[in-house]
Amino acid sequence: MKKRTYSCGLDAAVDVVGGKWKALILWALHGGALRFGELSRKVSGISEKMLIQQLREMESYGLVHREVYHQVPPKVEYSLTELGHSLNTALIPLGDWGELHMETIEALPRP
Repeated sequence: MKKRTYSCGLDAAVDVVGGKWKALILWALHGGALRFGELSRKVSGISEKMLIQQLREMESYGLVHREVYHQVPPKVEYSLTELGHSLNTALIPLGDWGELHMETIEALPRP
């Protein structure tokens, strides 16, 4: 695996949380561990395939922990790691900005 190099901290952060879904998944897990179905319902509009892909990527970055309970029926829970919690904390001001300017953003024409 090739080592990644970044030009600045923002470059590294955007690489980790980039895309539409990762920040929403992080936010959904903010309240604690969730099973796959619960997480899917909290992240409205995401397909099962995309959720699986994003969770795998986030697990590889060390943001999400996947706990498998060997029971019948099988149970899997996802939770934030310490690194995931710290990223969520960093995203809170961005969410606050979005809340403050949501009406303006919604009114903008889409490219």
